[in-house]
Amino acid sequence: MNSISSDLYGLLAEFDSPEALREAAHAAQMAGYRRIDAFTPIPIDGLSEALGHVSTSLPLVTFLGGLFGGLSGYALEYYAAVVAYPLNVGGRPLNSWPAFIPVIFETTVLGAALAAVLGMLALNGLPRPHHPLFNVPQFLLASRDRFFLCIEARDPSFRIDETRIFLEGLRPRSVLDVPR
Repeated sequence: MNSISSDLYGLLAEFDSPEALREAAHAAQMAGYRRIDAFTPIPIDGLSEALGHVSTSLPLVTFLGGLFGGLSGYALEYYAAVVAYPLNVGGRPLNSWPAFIPVIFETTVLGAALAAVLGMLALNGLPRPHHPLFNVPQFLLASRDRFFLCIEARDPSFRIDETRIFLEGLRPRSVLDVPR
């Protein structure tokens, strides 16, 4: 990265159609760019694959949250029924795990749901109240009818002049600098 690009977040290419954006994202991925992102007003089939996105660890986080929730629910029931307030009701054992199942189920669901929400926020880097792309006036059209591809300046392959020439070769409507 050169000194000129140190005050840049990246370069933003504006496209008119979803097909052009998908092809541009694929070309950027094939050219060796890894810190790329696309912004569209509609979902586009195959765009995440063209960007090179890999699967997330959110299912593992959710599973671990559910496991922790279930074990916590069982520990709470065990402590209440066996340690703190042992009551012999009808000769049943104090650790009557079948009676604990409803609470275990509910705490498992609660733990998994909380882990999924918090994990999604953390893995997406949220909350982020301001993004450098908001400084580009044309980016307002990303929620209406334009399609944008951003190559970040922190990408190891980013060289401002070479990257600008590469993006212009993809025939976008415009290529814009994104200030930090």
